[in-house]
Amino acid sequence: MEAANHVGSGAHPCPAPAPVRPIASIGTLGRHLARRLVEIGVRDVFSVPGDFNLTLLDHLIAEPELNLVGCCNELNAGYAADGYARAKGVGACVVTFTVGGLSVINAIAGAYSENLPVICIVGGPNSNDYGTNRILHHTIGLPDFTQELRCFQTVTCTQAVVNNLDDAHEQIDTAISIALKESKPVYISISCNLPGIPHSTFAREPVPFSLAPKASNQLGLEAAVEATVEFLHKAVKPVLVGGPKLRVAKAQKAFVELADASGYPIAVMPSAKGLVPEHHPHFIGTYWGAVSTSFVGEIVESADAYVFVGPIFNDYSSVGYSLLIKKEKAIIVQPNRVTIANGPSFGWVFMADFLSALAKKLKHNSTALENYHRIFVPPGIPLRCEKEEALRVNVLFKHIQEMLGGDTAVIAETGDSWFNCQKLRLPENCGYEFQMQYGSIGWSVGATLGYAQAAKDKRVIACIGDGSFQVTAQDISTMIRCGQRTIIFLINNGGYTIEVEIHDGPYNVIKNWDYTGLVDAIHNGEGKCWTAKVRKEDELTEAIATATGAQKDSLCFIEVFVHKDDTSKELLEWGSRVAAANGRPPNPQ
Repeated sequence: MEAANHVGSGAHPCPAPAPVRPIASIGTLGRHLARRLVEIGVRDVFSVPGDFNLTLLDHLIAEPELNLVGCCNELNAGYAADGYARAKGVGACVVTFTVGGLSVINAIAGAYSENLPVICIVGGPNSNDYGTNRILHHTIGLPDFTQELRCFQTVTCTQAVVNNLDDAHEQIDTAISIALKESKPVYISISCNLPGIPHSTFAREPVPFSLAPKASNQLGLEAAVEATVEFLHKAVKPVLVGGPKLRVAKAQKAFVELADASGYPIAVMPSAKGLVPEHHPHFIGTYWGAVSTSFVGEIVESADAYVFVGPIFNDYSSVGYSLLIKKEKAIIVQPNRVTIANGPSFGWVFMADFLSALAKKLKHNSTALENYHRIFVPPGIPLRCEKEEALRVNVLFKHIQEMLGGDTAVIAETGDSWFNCQKLRLPENCGYEFQMQYGSIGWSVGATLGYAQAAKDKRVIACIGDGSFQVTAQDISTMIRCGQRTIIFLINNGGYTIEVEIHDGPYNVIKNWDYTGLVDAIHNGEGKCWTAKVRKEDELTEAIATATGAQKDSLCFIEVFVHKDDTSKELLEWGSRVAAANGRPPNPQ
C-alpha cells in the first residue's frame, strides 16, 4: 500500500474569512436576513464572494450564530447547500449576480428535483440601476437584469427581487416561508447597496415563523381510509413500498407505524433508501424491478396488492419502464392525495395523516412476509480476494458494509456506486443520501461537504467514481479547511462506467489522474488529511484500519484501483434496459 501521511497543524472549525470591521447591523436588511436564517435552522452558509454580494457577506459574518463557508465554485456551493438540507432540513448559499447565479443553477435544479428547501441568495445590482438603460458587468451586455431571474423561475418555487427597502422585509420572509412550506428551493436577489442601510421595518428582532400545519380534509381522509381498508382486506399477500416523497411529506414515522400494524413486508424504492429503517423486522430490501435486492422483486411483483407510499416512477427507477406493476393492484399514496387502483382518488388527504389512520384500521396480514422468509437464501461463500488477486468492487463494498454504524452516513455518487450502495444494509440511525432523480455527476463532492458540515455527529463515507470526481474535485480543499473527517473511497476504473453500460464509446474514457497526489497538493500541509492507494484486499484492510484508527480525526482519501469492467451485475442489467428505453424508435406519424 502506498500511503501519504501529512498531518498538518491541526483541524479547526471552518474558518471565517479575514476579520472585517464591526458593522452596525441592527435594524438592517443584512441583519434581518442573517437572523432569519439562524431562526429556521441554518448555521452554515455556503458562498462564493463577488462584488455584488460582498456587503451582504459582511452582515452574515457579523451574525455570531452563522458560519460562512467559502467554496471553490458556485456549483459546489449549491451542492453543499443541497447536502446540508438533507441533514438539517434546510440549506442556504450566497453567490453573485448572473455569473454566480447561472453557475449555481444546476445544483438548485437538483435540489428542486429532490424536494429540498435551499435558500439561494444572490447579490444583485445597485437598486438605482433598475429601470435604467445601463449595461452592467457580469451580464451578457444587455440593459436587462432579468436574465438570471427568468432562468431561476423554472427551478425554484418562488423568486424575490429585493431592490426596495420598503417591502424587503415582506419579500424575504415570504420567500423563506414558501421554501419551508413547499420543501423546494427559492431565489432571493438583494441589491448590493441595501444590506447595511437601517430601515424601520427591521427595527426589531425577526418574529419567529409560525407555519400553520396542513390538515387533511377529515371527510376525505375517512373515505380514503375506508376504501383502502376494503381494498387491502380482499388481498391475500399485500406489500408496502416506501418512495422518495416520504421525506417531503415528513411521513417516515407514520410509515413505520403502518408497517408495525399491518405485518406487511416493507421494501423501498431505490431513491428512498435511507428513509425507511432497514433494521425493522419486516424490511426485505430494495424494490427496483429487474435489479431489485435478491427475492424482493419476486415478492413485490407477485403480490395481489401493493401500497406505494410517495413513489416517483421515472425511467431510472422503473429500469427503462420495465416494472411488472399493475395499476389495478396498486394504492398510490402521494404527499396530498391517495389513489386506489384505477380509482377513486382522494385529494387533500395528507400522507402522514392517512398512514397513521390506516394503521389503526388494518387487519394484521404477514402472508407475504412469510413467503419472503420461505424463499430467501442467505448470501453464500464469503467474498474475499486471493492473496495476489486485484481488488474487486464487491469485496470493497463488503468492507464498507463492516464500517457502517449509527454514527456514520453514506453518500453515493451517480454511477455504479448507486447499485453497490443499494446493497448495503444500513444499521439503525445510519444516514444515506444520493441524487437519483436529477443524477448530476459530481454532485457528491459538494453534497458530502454540506452533509458533513451539518451532521457533525456522523462520519461520512463517500463512494465516488473517478469520472464524477473530476467534475467537482476542488472542494476537497474546503473539507480540509473545515476540519471534516470524511472517508472518501475514490473508485478508479478509468472512466464513466455507468455510461459505458448504457452506450459505450471513446468519450467514456477519461485521462487518469494521480488522485492521491492531487489531494496531497490541495492539503499542502494545512489541516488534517491522509491519503492512500490500494490495489489489493490486504491493502484495503490496512487503509480502513488506519482511517478508523490513527487517522480517525482526519479527512481520509482512499484511492481504490479496480478493473474498468468490474461492475455490479445490477448495473449491467439496468444499463441494457435504460439503453433500450433511450433507443426506442419514433412512433409512426
